[in-house]
Amino acid sequence: MIKNLKIIFIWLTIFSIAMGLLESAVVVYLRELYYPEGFNFPLTIMSGTIAITEILREAATLIMLVSVGIIAGRTNTEKFGYFIYSFAIWDIFYYVFLKLLLNWPESFLTWDILFLIPTTWVGPVITPILLSFAMIVLALAIINFTNKNLQTHINKLEWGLLISGSIICIASFTYEYTEFLLQKFSIIEIFTPNQELMDYAIQFIPQKFPWPIFLTGFIVIVSAIALFVYRNVKYLQNK
Repeated sequence: MIKNLKIIFIWLTIFSIAMGLLESAVVVYLRELYYPEGFNFPLTIMSGTIAITEILREAATLIMLVSVGIIAGRTNTEKFGYFIYSFAIWDIFYYVFLKLLLNWPESFLTWDILFLIPTTWVGPVITPILLSFAMIVLALAIINFTNKNLQTHINKLEWGLLISGSIICIASFTYEYTEFLLQKFSIIEIFTPNQELMDYAIQFIPQKFPWPIFLTGFIVIVSAIALFVYRNVKYLQNK
């Protein structure tokens, strides 16, 4: 990795860690307001303004991470690599700082709200961390191969596996929550929130995470990464 790329990599890491601290600070404030006795399910209802602000904050976070990837990368593939690297470092250090500030989570199997777009995602803390490490591996592979060959890209099969695996993992995060809501609301109503739905949703308590679904998605993602690495190693060997 040439000197300029090392500098980019170092500052991108610093930026992502700082974002993790910023994200955890917001959670500290929210838990002080809504969960003074400690976070747990069922959820405490938030005001409409706070709930909308949280969704907008998450959207803004994604925009920021995409933006630094676009700025840092030379090719579209490398931009994607820097984006997922930043995302993964941010996510991991989000939990690191929560542990330091709140001594939470209690364990890697502690339930957490992972995301709110387009509906609520829930799962054990270990699941986003596993995905983050997979993203780091893929990102480092992309950056390494791009340094040796600017034509490095993710092919259609690899994209198909990455997208399919991601969708399966998302399904595992939303499965139990969606199943709970479907007891009373239609699928269309779930994605058009109203006060009645919100009042019902806060009664949700996760019981059993669908590990088979998550692990299937995770294995599909890892397979895509393995194929990408193998294909590019073979290319460089035969070049």
